[in-house]
Amino acid sequence: MNFLLAAETTEEGGSGLVSPVIGVMLWTLIVFGITLFVLWKVAFPRIAEALDKRQRMIEDSIDTAEKTKREADELLREYRERLSDARGQADEIVARARRTAEAHEQESQADARTKREEMMDQTRRDIEAETRRAIQQIRSEVADLTVLATEKVTRKTLDASDQKRLVDEALAELDFAALANEERR
Repeated sequence: MNFLLAAETTEEGGSGLVSPVIGVMLWTLIVFGITLFVLWKVAFPRIAEALDKRQRMIEDSIDTAEKTKREADELLREYRERLSDARGQADEIVARARRTAEAHEQESQADARTKREEMMDQTRRDIEAETRRAIQQIRSEVADLTVLATEKVTRKTLDASDQKRLVDEALAELDFAALANEERR
């Protein structure tokens, strides 16, 4: 193009841009008009159609994205509600388990106290029975020893009434209550 301008400039002795040629301008306008007409009839509708199609795709994508966002927001809201419900249920289960454990602990302590008291009572009864049996055994031995000692001192055999009187006197001198208290300790 520069070459043509340079050639025109040298032939006419001036710049082609400054002194336009009417024939070239007319043909340029005709070619431009034909090109514009062809573009208007063939290319522009296809370009407009492609642009419209692309615009519809973009609008559809935006609509789909907004729909997906609404669905995601709805799912997130449901998830949060369920999570909140689950936390509430978990807290309730923990509180219920804690109450049950406390009740079970109190029940176990009460059972342990009851069993301990029963064992203590049984032990006391066993000790008292053993004490009575031991005291009875001591009484019997004291009576036998008293009779033997009296027979040796007096060098005679005692009759039943004498034996009974001596045994009663010997037993009266012994403090069996003190013996019973010593064994309880």
